[in-house]
Amino acid sequence: MVLGASENPSRYSFLAVNRLRANGHPVVAIGNKNGQIGETPIITERPAEERVDTVTLYLNPALQKQYYDYILSLQPKRIIFNPGTENEELEELAKEKGIEPVEACTLVLLSTGQY
Repeated sequence: MVLGASENPSRYSFLAVNRLRANGHPVVAIGNKNGQIGETPIITERPAEERVDTVTLYLNPALQKQYYDYILSLQPKRIIFNPGTENEELEELAKEKGIEPVEACTLVLLSTGQY
């Protein structure tokens, strides 16, 4: 799941959605307005998803607050805090729920085979 998805091709979230798909990962893209990245719709809803492996964040910490309960309810294995999204409060909440917080760049993880 990509939180903070954007149709703007110069945004890292746009690149992440494309690269995740190119690497065979299913992607749910959530943004502040509906749109499309290739074949992936950007939605504004918060769908109930099962078996979410990773939530990758492209939202600054102030905007993340509205998603805390939603992110934690998904029970992902990990949350990737991309550069600029680091958030000690959410990282602690995640740890309390057994979710691994990772401060890293999704694009780098994909390009080095560490995703």
